[in-house]
Parts: sequence; C-alpha cells; structure tokens
Amino acid sequence: MQAFRQTAIRLTQRSKSKSSTAWVARQNRDPYVKKRLADPASYRSRAAFKLLEMEEDPRYGGFLSQEDVRAVVDLGAAPGGWSQVVAGKLGWKDIVPTIPYLNAKNGSEEGSQKVGIGVEDEDEPTWSDAVSSSSESLLDHSLKGKKWKRQRKPKKPVEEELTHFDPLNIDDPSPSTQTGRGTIIAVDLLNISPITGVQTVRGDFLQESTTELLHGLLCSDPLNKRGKVDVVLSDMAANLSGNDARDTEMSLEICLAVFEFARWHLRSADEIGRKKGGVLL
Repeated sequence: MQAFRQTAIRLTQRSKSKSSTAWVARQNRDPYVKKRLADPASYRSRAAFKLLEMEEDPRYGGFLSQEDVRAVVDLGAAPGGWSQVVAGKLGWKDIVPTIPYLNAKNGSEEGSQKVGIGVEDEDEPTWSDAVSSSSESLLDHSLKGKKWKRQRKPKKPVEEELTHFDPLNIDDPSPSTQTGRGTIIAVDLLNISPITGVQTVRGDFLQESTTELLHGLLCSDPLNKRGKVDVVLSDMAANLSGNDARDTEMSLEICLAVFEFARWHLRSADEIGRKKGGVLL
C-alpha cells in the first residue's frame, strides 16, 4: 500500500484567525489525528482508525476479517483511508525486497547498499586529518620550520560496480506485491491515488453508468459471476449549499442510492452460509 508522509499543522502569525486557532486546537486534541501521525501504516485519513475500531469491536464480529469476504465496495472513498484498511485485512501489501550486492572493492556482501557511495583509501589522508595534524603541530615547537605537504582532497564518490549480471531483471529491487484475496473497489468524484489491491473508479455514483461499471468489475471475478458484495462502505455526503431543503434532499438521494445498491448486491445469509449476511456501513 502507498505511504503518505504525515505533515504537522503549522500556522503563521498572520494566518492565525480565531476560527483557525480553534480548529488547530481541536486537531491537537483529537485522538484519531494523533494515531494517524504516530502510526507506521501511514493511513491517509483519521477515519481509518474509526473503521479499525468497529472492525475489532466484538459486537460487529470482525466483518472484514471473515475468510468468506471476497468483495468490498467503498463509496465516497477519497482519499482512501478505508480502502487501505480493507486492503490490509484482505491480505494486500507492498514488499520491498532486500537484495545483497557484492562490494566491488573487497567482495563482501552489503544488503540494500546504495550505488554511488564514496570510496576512500584508508592510507590516504583526508581533510579532517590535515586539520587535526595542523592543530597538533602548532603545539609542537619541534616541527617549526618544516614544510607541510599539500594534502590531497578525498576522492569523489564513484559509482560502485555490481558484480552480477541480470539480463532478465529477476533481481529488480522495485517493490513487489503480496497478493491478497477478492475484489476491492473504491469510488469517488475525486481522484484517488493508487492503493495496492484496490480498483479505483472516478465517477458519480448517482449516475447509472457508474453503477453499471461497478457491477461489471464485480462480475469480472471468476468466483463472483453474479456481482455480489460482502461489505458496502459509504462515507458519501453532499456539499452543503446553505439551503436546508436542498441539502436534505441531496442527502436523502445519496442514502437511497446506496441502499438500493446494497439491496441488489449484498450477499444474503443463505448465500454466505452463516447467520448474518452482508454488511452495509
């Protein structure tokens, strides 16, 4: 899964309005923000930890950790925090291999060594040696009158030669992928950066063409020819316009669209073979 670099919240003195100061104070107190900044998984949003809490809650029975979960749809997915959690639960992850290279100078193995390191001979004096020697000579009166030899500068970094030949690029150190199971689809009007194991769709879920595309992607799995879903996640919300009647209508339209999609695509308890069927969250 692609890592996001966490950024600290900083405001200049000029930009510190009353509202922005209050927002920063809330962010600094928010436990989910603190988790996001400290967690090595580098989730893209604080909402990822809320989903993890629900997943680990015994009342919900670990709905993402069930072995029969093979299809998950994340609606309103941007920036992708929930999809990251789902991908991890279904076994998708990036692996960066450590490939040992032979040091061209002494023949020793050095794991994950960068090419282009500086190489210096141990017997050759360096700039620091020259400074140290000159400082000591000022205290040694017996060295007065002696000429100093000009110290040679350290050699520039040279590109280290690899001692193996890999014409088929088998030892390519680029990240490989640990293949998980099932189909994960993330949908949003906004662009979503790639996530390992997740298919992203940029489109309007309220449009029929988008739901048809989702159904086609689900049916592309040989084990899911009917395009059924085990978990539907939805965090969609309409942009507020200031008109309460319109905002309420838009919210209801989104809720009804998600409900209809879940009604036609969620697996039933009979199809799964257990007491509870698919999950809509």
